[in-house]
Amino acid sequence: MTESTNMEIDHIFIFSNNDGKEADKLVEFGLTEGSNRIHPGQGTTNRKFYFENFFLEVLWVIDEAEIRSDLTSKTKLWERSQFHKNHFSPFGLCLVNSKLTDKLFEQSQIYQPNYFPKGMSIDIITNEKNANLPWTFRLPYRGEKKVHNEPTNHKNGIRKLTHTEFEMPSNKDEKEFKTYFKSCENIKFKNGQRNHLTLEFDNKSQKKEMEFNELNLIIKY
Repeated sequence: MTESTNMEIDHIFIFSNNDGKEADKLVEFGLTEGSNRIHPGQGTTNRKFYFENFFLEVLWVIDEAEIRSDLTSKTKLWERSQFHKNHFSPFGLCLVNSKLTDKLFEQSQIYQPNYFPKGMSIDIITNEKNANLPWTFRLPYRGEKKVHNEPTNHKNGIRKLTHTEFEMPSNKDEKEFKTYFKSCENIKFKNGQRNHLTLEFDNKSQKKEMEFNELNLIIKY
């Protein structure tokens, strides 16, 4: 297995059910919080935590009319935000736009959000028919991540994401999506009883883990 078979993760979002207050636990855990932003026209805002090779985003709705508008409703982000009622997965998986992701996104939809310059769009796989799968997307920046000046030093010493696992209830139609990841060592999908995310950092060098129940998240480091 060579490193080139791994799809690189740009970031992962987790929808909040409490106006982003769940992120306070991440700060208490020793993560340094980065910037936040409002997404005009999409009706969402966020809190973010940056690491050497990816960032984690806690996302929530601040304008229901915007997220349910003609522009945004096709994304099914509103349905994702209602995960506590409809059992959709609250997770979004953003992959770095590279050749390795081209086949996955061949049949994807195009989303042109208001907060992107005209002509710049996001390739999205809403997975609405397989709602236990993460909302999956890639940004228009080909082969690279957008440059940032965000803090990446954390009190708990966590530095780099090394493995990601999505746990979800089994669905007979999910196999096609998963086949695109069969050669990836860094991204795995596991059948289980819940929608849950495990993020492993630094190859678990500290041999510790922390659970964040409100975010359906475990961090191993």
